[in-house]
Amino acid sequence: MTAGAGAAQGSDAILERLMRLHPKVIDLSLDRMERVLEALGRPQDRLPPVIHAAGTNGKGSTLAMIRAGLEAQGDRAHAYTSPHLARFHERIRLAGELIAEDALAALLDEVEAANGGAPITFFEVTTAAAMLAFARVPAEWTLLEVGLGGRLDATNVIAPRLSIITPVALDHQAYLGDTLPLIAAEKAGILRRGVPCIVGPQEAAALEVIERRAARLGAPLLAHGQHWQVGTERGRLVFEDETGLLDLPLPALRGPHQIANAGAALAALRHLGAGEAACEAAMTRAEWPARLQRLRHGPLVAAAPGAEILLDGGHNPAAGLALAAALAAMPARPTHLICGMLNTKDVAGFLRPLAPHARSLTAIPIPGEANTLDAAETARFAEAAGHAVHRAPGADEAVAEIAARVPAARILICGSLYLAGRVLRENG
Repeated sequence: MTAGAGAAQGSDAILERLMRLHPKVIDLSLDRMERVLEALGRPQDRLPPVIHAAGTNGKGSTLAMIRAGLEAQGDRAHAYTSPHLARFHERIRLAGELIAEDALAALLDEVEAANGGAPITFFEVTTAAAMLAFARVPAEWTLLEVGLGGRLDATNVIAPRLSIITPVALDHQAYLGDTLPLIAAEKAGILRRGVPCIVGPQEAAALEVIERRAARLGAPLLAHGQHWQVGTERGRLVFEDETGLLDLPLPALRGPHQIANAGAALAALRHLGAGEAACEAAMTRAEWPARLQRLRHGPLVAAAPGAEILLDGGHNPAAGLALAAALAAMPARPTHLICGMLNTKDVAGFLRPLAPHARSLTAIPIPGEANTLDAAETARFAEAAGHAVHRAPGADEAVAEIAARVPAARILICGSLYLAGRVLRENG
């Protein structure tokens, strides 16, 4: 198939076909990735300087703040993040702009031809396409978010200028290991000999693993609590490293957990030589959907005009704790949850911290997702976690029912990035 034929067909059709090239959605290995990149002429060797981020939570938010800071000082930044919410094109930004449909279709077609029908995962194909695009379009920086883990992730074929490890917690245990040290070892797989790494707040067991690997590789660490500090004071963000003190606005991204992400972003920007104006822009200009995002238009807002409707894609126990802290810090308002989750997640671990902060939880399925929990199963987990439980067939019905009971409610839709994507496609 020629590039023109791929573009004519459209990226959605190509992506759907490419998903059938491997029997597993996830199969961690670098062999297939290295093979297809070799066939494409090794684009990973021609990328603008790479900032590579791993971690359980906060990778995307941290990179969004770094991108805002870099762009404020006039730099162009490519970005590769996952998953997408409303449309696949969100995963690939070329010099700051979402990739165009014709360019994406042609790139996917080119990777498919180079692969020659061999087994390869969907994420590997799309990562190769992104690297091919980044190698061809001029920019000052490349921001790469690890898809899963780090050591064997498809993005881990590059020589970074800077690495980042955001907080490590339990998630994806079936692929990464069932203890914090095992998962931290996978995340620390992105470290490179002599390449500095920004390390966000970590539990001691995770930090020990990261420090041990960094020492073996001679990779300098810039770790939270040792080389930089971040906190809030009088409604401002205060950051300090060996360069000095920064007094900045609070992050535009909501929630107390974003303070740590902001600290990692600022540590990275300062290490790269960014000035105070770029650091302030990182706080004020960053955008990252479905992270305590307030919905302001669409059918859900119209159905509950007196409510505050928030959307968050967090789905693991650490995200549950972060959301609970965020709700506790908000102005008092009766809070009601709408939750849909996948059967691959620690549902009880996510829901338990939220129970003290919500008057009710309405369980819903995630439309179109094979691994969704049905509403009855989510409701069972929620009830066991201490929630007052309702059920609804979907988000529309759940919002309408809550609004009828509590017109001025705060409604938080949560539990899955797949649910968040569905909501944004209809209310974004």
